This record gives sequence, structure tokens and C-alpha cells, in this order.
Amino acid sequence: MTQYRPVWAPDGVEIEKPSTARMYDFYLGGSHNFAADRQLAARTIEAWPDVPHLCQANRAFLRRSVTHLASLGVDQFLDLGSGIPTAGNVHEVVHAINPDARVVYVDADPVAIAHSKALLAQVPEAAAVYADLRDPDAVLDSPEVAGFLDLARPVALLMFAALPFVPDSDDPAGIVAAYRDKTAPGSYLALSHGTGDYRPEAVRRVEDVYTQASHAMRLRSRDDISALMDGYELLDPGLVDIILWRPDPQSPPDPLGGDVTRYSMFAAVGRR
Repeated sequence: MTQYRPVWAPDGVEIEKPSTARMYDFYLGGSHNFAADRQLAARTIEAWPDVPHLCQANRAFLRRSVTHLASLGVDQFLDLGSGIPTAGNVHEVVHAINPDARVVYVDADPVAIAHSKALLAQVPEAAAVYADLRDPDAVLDSPEVAGFLDLARPVALLMFAALPFVPDSDDPAGIVAAYRDKTAPGSYLALSHGTGDYRPEAVRRVEDVYTQASHAMRLRSRDDISALMDGYELLDPGLVDIILWRPDPQSPPDPLGGDVTRYSMFAAVGRR
């Protein structure tokens, strides 16, 4: 049965093919997703019931890491694989510290970019680019990035749960290195990435589900994730379980009791 196309869905969007960006929106309680996205997301939650908590932990790491970078004086941010806008977007977090900081969002999902552009219509310090993060040259040479960010000065690259959707065949380490080499010394990389180290059987079930989504998922070992940070000097506490990266003492009790194996995500921030 053909699904109903909401008025907010851009023309040409394949609404019957589950999108990883729209599935993530569903996990976070968003409304910009289609029936196909919700159905496959439900199968993911059946395979790993903690998935919504993982997504919330990833958003919390975004807030903590971006707040820290802004407090260090970073005033340019490039959010790669930014997804569909939700509460606590990067520009909102950054502008609470520096209203003049510039933020560019990049995503290959047209729904994500359409909603980003609508959200940013009255935010001159932020922009959104429809592009694939796997092509660093296309991203960095795009008019929106080249005309909005000064890559001769330090910039913070943000890759929050984006690289699990880059297969090994596309050389994720090489992609990260290409972005690193095109940014100025003193630039940063904030990265989070799911791992199969703790619960490999559950990870395999989730990876199997995602073979039916717009992008397959590949969760990696701690060593593989560490290699993605080559060329960066890691800020304390280094590459750690995501809930252990500079936790906020004012946060409510952890919904998973602090069990890092249930989160199965690592996070780090490094300086070039």
C-alpha cells in the first residue's frame, strides 16, 4: 500500500524506503518520519530495547562536547551527518555561549535538510547543506561551506553517530583524515560511535535490521574507533564510554544505571 505523503515531505523523497536519519528522529520522539521508518525502527528496538536511551546519550554528549568547545573559543562548527533538527541543536547550544559563532549542518537526507533550512531561516549564523559526508571535497568546496566558514582558522568537526553508516569499503578513516587535513591546526573533532565490543550478538541483530534502511550500519571495535582519531590529541578523558565523557553532575540519574555495556558507544574529542 502506498503511504500518505505529508505536506512537509519534499517532492522526490522516497517515503517507502526507511531512512536512518528519520529512524533516529523517531527514536528521539520526533514526528518527521514515515510509516516505513517507524516500522523498521520498531524492529531495531525489538532487537536492542535500549536504542532510544543510546540516542538520548548521544544527544547529551553533543551538548557537553559542543559546550566545551565553544567555551574554549571555537566559533566555527561543521556538523557532518547532522540529521533532522531536534531540541538542543548545535547552533542553539553554541549560541548560548557565543551568539556570533557559525554552524553549518550537512546531511544526505532531503527531509533533514529541508527542516534544517526551515529552522535556520531566521538564524543568519547557521546554514544547512544537502551533501554526503563521504565526499569531503564536495562538502568543503560547496558554496554554503566555503562561503560561510573560514577553514584557514580552527573549526570543530562534529561526527555524532555518523560514521557507523559509512561502510568499511568507503574507508571511514580516510574520510576523517581528509577532513582533518583540510582544516587548520588547532581545529577539533568531536566523535561518537557505536561498538560491538560489549554485546556482539545484539549488535549483529541490529546490523541485520539496518540492511533494509537507506544506509547499512557497521558498529566497530574500540581499536577501530580509536584509529579514526589519528592525528588528533585527545582531550581528557580520552576515548571513553559515551556516558563517561565529562558527565554533567547536574544530570538526572542514568536511566540504564550507568551500565556502559547497554550503551555500547564510545566518544572522544581531539585537537589537531
